[in-house]
Amino acid sequence: MNPEPSSSHNHDHCHGHDHQHEQEATHAHHHANARKMDRRRLLAVILISGSFMIVEAVAGFWTGSLALIADSGHMLGDVAALALAFFAIWLSSRPAGPSRTYGYHRSEILAALANSVLLVLISIFVLFEAVQRFAHPPEVHSTQMLVVAVIGLCINLVSMHLLFDGQANSLNTKAAYLEVVSDMLASIGVILAAAIMMTTGWYIADPIISSVLALFILMRTWGLLKESIDILMESAPGHVDLEELSQSILGVDGVLAVHEMHVWTITSGIVSMSGHVTINKGADPEQLLDNLKHILEHHFGIAHTTIQLETESASKRCNDTCGIL
Repeated sequence: MNPEPSSSHNHDHCHGHDHQHEQEATHAHHHANARKMDRRRLLAVILISGSFMIVEAVAGFWTGSLALIADSGHMLGDVAALALAFFAIWLSSRPAGPSRTYGYHRSEILAALANSVLLVLISIFVLFEAVQRFAHPPEVHSTQMLVVAVIGLCINLVSMHLLFDGQANSLNTKAAYLEVVSDMLASIGVILAAAIMMTTGWYIADPIISSVLALFILMRTWGLLKESIDILMESAPGHVDLEELSQSILGVDGVLAVHEMHVWTITSGIVSMSGHVTINKGADPEQLLDNLKHILEHHFGIAHTTIQLETESASKRCNDTCGIL
């Protein structure tokens, strides 16, 4: 007869589960606080950028500078994209419900995708306008243009500072950060163009610099666009090596095989995994499951897991009737 497990063993096991729940709760708390801080900073950037957009548009009409009017239009698109990002972060913080068991986290990825597409369209528009100006470059008031562009650059640098920390943890904030980067580059381009035109009268500098900036924005945006599409297609995240993950699971004592393994990203910082794990008949399922979850979370950053444990005979029956994916 097998001896009954001791009370101290049960106490240690329960304590282990309590500790794991505490870690998950702490992780969720930090994640929620980070999102709240992202919302505040993003709102500040929207207010700053929106205010300067109006100033820049008025200055453009006042000085007769087409470049400033065009840049204010570019900023209008950016402010709209930032507002969309803010709305998506707010929406993703809503709790899950019966019809949306994952909550609204994917709204962040949809907003990042929309921002990426908008940046691509803006870049194409800038390239188109630049080609038109190569033939007939317009004359502008360079001094006024330079003053406004310098003010815009300072505002962009402040906005970039506000969003810099959050863009490493959130794909949506990263998209917003790239929007501000594009504004900053546009301001530098306007400053360079204004300086060249002030000193040489070479008005074709405006479309040349605009083309370079548009191409740079396109290259920066492509990675974000691809990452957003990969998440929506539920591709395996780039930082997770599936072969290494499989070998790590097989290295756990009591594991015989792993199959039907899927890894995907729900939203920025939230990776999920599901799979079937074949175990020895004599293995302790609870202890083995704890070991697997520890490896997945601490070695691969996967905190949301669904693992089905099965014996070798059950796995063989499933293989015969269902097949292995």
